[in-house]
Amino acid sequence: MFEAAEALRDEFARCEAELADPTIHADPARSRRVGRRYNELAPIIAGLDDHARLSGDLATAEELTSDDPGFAAEADEIRAQLAEVDERLTTLLAPRDPNDANDAIMEIKSGEGGEESALFAGDLFAMYQAYALRRGWKVDVLDSETTDLGGIKSLTAAVRGSANGSAEDAPYGTLKFEGGVHRVQRVPVTESQGRIHTSAAGVLVMPDVAPEDVEINDDDLRVDVYRSTGKGGQGVNTTDSAVRLTHLPSGIVVTCQDQRSQLQNKEQAMRILRARLVAVAEEQAAAQASAARKSQVRTVDRSERIRTYNFPENRIADHRIGYKAYNLDAVLAGDMDALVAALKEADLAERLAFAGEV
Repeated sequence: MFEAAEALRDEFARCEAELADPTIHADPARSRRVGRRYNELAPIIAGLDDHARLSGDLATAEELTSDDPGFAAEADEIRAQLAEVDERLTTLLAPRDPNDANDAIMEIKSGEGGEESALFAGDLFAMYQAYALRRGWKVDVLDSETTDLGGIKSLTAAVRGSANGSAEDAPYGTLKFEGGVHRVQRVPVTESQGRIHTSAAGVLVMPDVAPEDVEINDDDLRVDVYRSTGKGGQGVNTTDSAVRLTHLPSGIVVTCQDQRSQLQNKEQAMRILRARLVAVAEEQAAAQASAARKSQVRTVDRSERIRTYNFPENRIADHRIGYKAYNLDAVLAGDMDALVAALKEADLAERLAFAGEV
């Protein structure tokens, strides 16, 4: 695997040369594309350099050991370092989703359970906001519809990674495992008898793709404008600033009314539409793939029940990987690190197993 990866050095050098060329800044789309690929390749090239250096050091140490047994300990230390580098490279070179390095668009919708479901959807969004804050990410609400008690009927948000973040820690590659049905078991605030109820909310996570990555023909769009009905600032609810986009070929409908102007709402609606089109394409590809190629933890289907949040037991359980922990309060406060790590580890094991079969 590592020998084949050496071919990536040429591509990395080309990206480096392009980014050093001042003319690239005249083409923002090209600059983003090359910069993203450069960031993806940089840790791989660094790993290959470490692998080559340590392999050479190990060969030298083993050769010297035959003359002086005192070098045996040094050789053992180098072997341990080389094993760590090899493990890191194996992870970086495993087959991966090309959108993993993207920012994310997240949709959260209440489901069965009425007001309690909407309140739980609000709790989920607060959890993701707190987790994003811990990671140094920024969350922007693109569109939302709330209830009288402060719950969320539906919400669409963009999650943007930190400027100096690595490609493997980007929002989409981390949050994509959150897609599916999240079930809650607790006593609702609307319940006077103290009985535990079960309700659910749906989450959909999509890559935030650039305009040049998805071609949308203007003739395939129907654009409707109307007056915003949600909470808003001056001018939001007094003009026809809300926008509804209908993508005629796919039937996808996107509405956006949280921004101050019609132009801003249309731009955000287009952003959501691009993400949904990519998600649909991914879902169709997954449906056509064999069972061996479907990821156990990866889904863009909001109908799959993935997790249960049990408040009386302070328990969180992810049904896809058998994960269970009794720190629900901490997770809801944004401490999702252990859960995310377990999901990433299961996904990596599956990708490596698939790579070994082909």
